[in-house]
Amino acid sequence: MIDTNEITRRQILTSLQTQQKIRRIAFEIYEQNFEERSIILAGIAGEGYEFAKKLNQELRAISPLEVKLIELKFDKSLNHQSEIHFDDQSVPVENQVVVVVDDVLNTGRTLAFALEPFLKVQMKKVQVAVIVDREHHKFPISADYVGYSLNTTISERVEVILSRPSEEGVYLK
Repeated sequence: MIDTNEITRRQILTSLQTQQKIRRIAFEIYEQNFEERSIILAGIAGEGYEFAKKLNQELRAISPLEVKLIELKFDKSLNHQSEIHFDDQSVPVENQVVVVVDDVLNTGRTLAFALEPFLKVQMKKVQVAVIVDREHHKFPISADYVGYSLNTTISERVEVILSRPSEEGVYLK
């Protein structure tokens, strides 16, 4: 039986290529933060958090940084800011370096909302990492770390899959 998703989507990055992008981003994060003792990876729930977990593994393998991982949970479907919950409230974010991590930067709305809790306290540095930047920004958000820049039409959809190993990669629908 043919999966209709396979017919309508085109693979842009394979699993190996996606892993290479994640590893390169980890090196870039370490290069920009090598003087720090620790950093926080704040992954946006879903594939953004899966990306943060993979970055965490890579950073631990290549650097002496103490990496703290938190998941940002909020309703991305709302057109206004919803309440944001950290999965681990015990991680102090004040005076820390935080890298907000998501899979795709499209309009910037999700990332703009995700930055809100970090703007309420004094931060050392807040950075953004994404696997794919679609460059359709409507909010003044740019990523410090980008795996792949992809010009698409507004109607096309980019899907990053990291949570299902057999399908891992980046797809255009």
